[in-house]
Parts: sequence; C-alpha cells; structure tokens
Amino acid sequence: MVQLVEVEDEHFQQPLGGLEEDEEDFTDTDSEISTDSHYDPREESLAERIYALKDMVAPSTRTWVHDKYEATTSAIMGAVSFAGRAAWTLSVTALLIGVPFSLAYGEDQQYAAMEQEQRMRELGGEILGGEGGLGQGEKEGGGGLSSGDIAGVIGGGAKPAL
Repeated sequence: MVQLVEVEDEHFQQPLGGLEEDEEDFTDTDSEISTDSHYDPREESLAERIYALKDMVAPSTRTWVHDKYEATTSAIMGAVSFAGRAAWTLSVTALLIGVPFSLAYGEDQQYAAMEQEQRMRELGGEILGGEGGLGQGEKEGGGGLSSGDIAGVIGGGAKPAL
C-alpha cells in the first residue's frame, strides 16, 4: 500500500514581507459612511452623482444604451449631412439656372412691352392722322377707327409697360 506524506516547502514557511496588520483594527462596525464623516452632499456636483450611478447599471445594459446612442447619433448626423448637401445643390442650381432664366424672361417682357408701345404709337398716329381706311366700326359721319378696332389691335385692352 502507498502512503502519502505532506512535504512543506521552506519558501512557504517564511513570513511574508510587508506590513503586518493587526486583525483587531478591523471590525464589522467600521464603514466608510459614518456620522463623523465630513461628507456634504451639497458639495457634490451633478456630474459626480451621475457618474456614481454607473455602477448601479449592469455593463450589458450600459453597452446596449451606448450602442443605441451611437446608432441614433450616426443616423441624425447622416440626415443633417444629406440635408446640407441637398440645400447646397438646390442653391447652386438656382444660381446657375434660375438667375439667367429670370434675366432672359425679364428681357423678353421688356421686348413685349416695347412692341406693345410701338403698336400703340402706330395706332395713335392712324387715329389722329386719319390715315386708316374705312374700318368695320366706322359710323356715319365719322372717320378713323372705332374703340372696338383699337381694342382688337392692342389685344383686348391696354396693358401698362414695365
């Protein structure tokens, strides 16, 4: 039969270096919170209080909340970035296409007004000079054009020139 014998190493028999603590110094009534403490909760900032709550929430929950925060932040930043690029694109398009178009449209309106004014002058000269022939609306004893003829020439009514 085999017999087991415990052999202790000399290394473990020597006392450990360092401070030797007296076990009587530690009792069950010692704690960090006591009535003699100089702790004043009014001196603690909100950030310190929130940071202290970190230990109350499980690490898996904190990770989940942080991941949701990161995803939301990323989505919002993407939307803001897209909106900025879209606004830039629209403003450049308005400048490159809209401004020349509006200038050309305004010039066309000026030409139309000048043509209208020229027709009015010609018509006025015909009425005053009596150069017009017999018009459809000519009445007995009168010469020139009637008001219906004038309205037909100028397109149904006078429009102010811009």
